[in-house]
Amino acid sequence: MCGIVGYTGKAEALSPVLEGLRRLEYRGYDSAGIALVVKAGEPLWIEKRAGKLGNLEEILGDTVPASHSGIGHTRWATHGGPTDTNAHPHLDNEGKLALIHNGIIENYVELRAELEKRGHIFKSETDTESVVHLLSDARKSHNGDLAAAMRDVCGQLRGSFTLLAIHADEPGRIVGARRNSPLVVGVGDGEMFLASDVAAFIAHTKRALELGQDEVVDITGDSVVVTDLSGKVLPLKEYEISWDASAAERGGYPHFMLKEICEQPKAIADTLIGRLSGLDPAITEGIDLAGISKVVIIACGTAYHAGLVGKYAIEKWANIPVDVELASEYRYREPSVDANTLIIPISQSGETMDTLMAMRYARSHGARVFSVCNTNGSTIPRESDAVLYTHAGPEIAVASTKAFTAQLIAMYLLGLHLGRVRGTISAELAKEIEVHLAELPSKVEQVLETVEPLRALTRKFKDASSMLFLGRHVGFPTALEGALKLKELAYMHAEGFAGGELKHGPIALIDQGTPVVAIMPAEGSLLAEKMASNIQEVKARGAIIIAIADAPLASADHLVRIPTTHEFLQPVLSVVPLQVIAYEMAIARGNDVDQPRNLAKSVTVE
Repeated sequence: MCGIVGYTGKAEALSPVLEGLRRLEYRGYDSAGIALVVKAGEPLWIEKRAGKLGNLEEILGDTVPASHSGIGHTRWATHGGPTDTNAHPHLDNEGKLALIHNGIIENYVELRAELEKRGHIFKSETDTESVVHLLSDARKSHNGDLAAAMRDVCGQLRGSFTLLAIHADEPGRIVGARRNSPLVVGVGDGEMFLASDVAAFIAHTKRALELGQDEVVDITGDSVVVTDLSGKVLPLKEYEISWDASAAERGGYPHFMLKEICEQPKAIADTLIGRLSGLDPAITEGIDLAGISKVVIIACGTAYHAGLVGKYAIEKWANIPVDVELASEYRYREPSVDANTLIIPISQSGETMDTLMAMRYARSHGARVFSVCNTNGSTIPRESDAVLYTHAGPEIAVASTKAFTAQLIAMYLLGLHLGRVRGTISAELAKEIEVHLAELPSKVEQVLETVEPLRALTRKFKDASSMLFLGRHVGFPTALEGALKLKELAYMHAEGFAGGELKHGPIALIDQGTPVVAIMPAEGSLLAEKMASNIQEVKARGAIIIAIADAPLASADHLVRIPTTHEFLQPVLSVVPLQVIAYEMAIARGNDVDQPRNLAKSVTVE
């Protein structure tokens, strides 16, 4: 959730640190701060402010001293409110050690009590401040070795964390550690970076190093050493970032979200490349799919909705039962899992804590894991038996759009693959679906070319107190996704329902003038007839119907036409107008489109 940046090297540290924080703003935050090492033995230079990064930048002016190493942080408040005092970095009582932290320290209360007994004075309400005092003591006991102190401290902490620390006596050195929270190294020419996301340093280098669980990294401008908590030096795992800095910029669009909506044809095409006729054997060589008797998809939020769509495809094409579980609830009910269970975690970032912990629970009970992820080198793929990477590129807006459609494509590809492995899908049907998949990028383009009237229509409903979304079959999870987008961005009541459930209670919500978005099944199907009846039910009670359909619909007050495709693939097309509705409603209501209130892009705490 928080944004973390560290820089050491030949440049003035302030610029890459601030630049990195700006590139991580999309993760969500409510305060920001930086700390710089000036000269050996001199006090650290530190500034931090509640609110947006601009609040911090306003006070910097020309007061920043020359420095070649520093750390920066954008905080999403957990322990203690979003105040100047609670903002990171935090200092030890000598003012020589600075620490930033992403995650939650679960045993901070007992640590704080013990440290206060030792005479440490606390200034903030955060769990993080306990760590900086603990690290200060540990450094002294390790004769000034900050990396050894970090290893010692990590062994005493419970919870999830990414930690970065600098000390006034060691200019040019930054030490970091991670457990259940993202941290990556950027390798430059005479400079090194540490960050919670490669977006922070993509303008400077495409070389990155993975860091594993409970690993400590010690960097200078021209060296990197990674150890485990016992001090054993570990081999470096380097990979190349496949996108460039321009992909993380708005490129002339007023908002990242609109840019990413419009990038969906490319994201879909890139995710399909080389996979239409079957997955590369290199993807599946790490997992034995023979004997699988059950599939469980685990995910959160938008990814959960992609999993719900995936259930329809996998059950139909692979003839195997599929459960779709909210990752945050999954392990707490002690579900039945064994070696014949295939777990499919879906996560854009690969660091979603609820999904990661649910996956680990399943693995501990013998399940096989085939993950879907958009971020190379992240934790969930690394801990999976196999991974199908989506190729959506960086998604900066908090509300997911292109990552969702790429996840849908991944679920279809997995459904086809399982069907082929199990011999449950005919060659003719597989070929038919492949043809329809190949057509999706151009068909999404067609939808995007016709959304301007929908944007104008949406503005007419900006004062509505509620909006409902109806769907059947794969249209039901699409309706759930449309409602979620509207909640996230417009801050208004929105619900998605299965059309047949209306008469079992939700129809009581319909009032005169209530806007209802109806996602129509394919023309001519039995479900299309039933959905038309559902529309008549709400229309008779005063609802205004916005229908998304591949054919004319007389009962609709407003019609959004989408191209015809295979019924299972329709969510890829029908979700685009729903994204546009949420985007335009947020603008009409004066909300922050890219960084909606209270939300973070990557939820790395439970």
